[in-house]
Amino acid sequence: MSDGTATVEDLDVRLEKHRVELTGYCYRMLGSSFEAEDAVQDTLVRAWRSYDKFEGRSSMRSWLYRIATNVCLDMLTAGNKRARPMDLTDSTPLARAALTPRPDNTWLEPMPDARVLPTVTDPADAAVAKESVRLAFMAALQQLPPKQRAVLILREVLAWKASEVAELLGTTVASVNSALQRARATLAESESKSAAARAATSDPLDEEQQKLLERYVAAFEGYDMTALTALLHEDAIMTMPPFDLWLTGPEDITGFMTTLGAACANSHLVPVAVNGLPGFAQYKPDPETGGRTAWAVQVLEISEGRITGFHCFLDTQRWFPLFGLPLHLDPLDLEAEADQGE
Repeated sequence: MSDGTATVEDLDVRLEKHRVELTGYCYRMLGSSFEAEDAVQDTLVRAWRSYDKFEGRSSMRSWLYRIATNVCLDMLTAGNKRARPMDLTDSTPLARAALTPRPDNTWLEPMPDARVLPTVTDPADAAVAKESVRLAFMAALQQLPPKQRAVLILREVLAWKASEVAELLGTTVASVNSALQRARATLAESESKSAAARAATSDPLDEEQQKLLERYVAAFEGYDMTALTALLHEDAIMTMPPFDLWLTGPEDITGFMTTLGAACANSHLVPVAVNGLPGFAQYKPDPETGGRTAWAVQVLEISEGRITGFHCFLDTQRWFPLFGLPLHLDPLDLEAEADQGE
């Protein structure tokens, strides 16, 4: 069956099979988990409504990307750039640490791998896809003008030809190549300034990285600051959106955890796959129930046997449902999990 002769019955199925890759594209464009999913829904609705005008001159995939690009460019006209705390302020010494929140639309948001990374058979393709949703790369993308952003994602991440991108954007190959060159230069400059660009997690995690994560879980759940210090790079960064505070170095990070963050002692960590990186859903003690309550989605950047980035996203009412996680763990759940681990 050609793209131009799809029946009403199978059109929904044919559109839906593109949802994950379109969500990944819109997420890279917008930097927001929820805006990306809204953009994809809008894309699929527009495709459904205008399908009778689709004459199969291009593939359905190319047609959907054209619609999604227009949706994202429209959403980006407001000029908002999603960011991380270190993109907006200087690092704060622990002695002056203050928890000052900023609006939700300020922040680059986390995203579960399963929602943006289609299943692929080539390990090299899988590694590139994961690299392209890591926080440092996502933050660098947000510094690009919207059309440069689209060109770079389509050419570098999705491996489209310059002629295909030019057709999608209604421009020339020369214009696409020029935009790509400028985008690459901006990203190179951003990476040279970012310690987080050192993150070099292998895919899948190698044995050393797995052991590092096991030691991290033991240190964090045991709130053993000596053990945690041994795992942190000397320039490690800790962020906590929606607060604009960010801390640098093991001394300030562990100092924060034992003062302003002391309520996180005796937390429970559940592994999650997030932004192509290892992460955990953190549940802190709930004195009222004796169980645990959702507190943060943690995203870890690791390189050369140390943790270089420790990013805690605290808006649990939004993040935990996105990851399919409960907001509370009761004592019986925790006991059952402990029994399974033995």
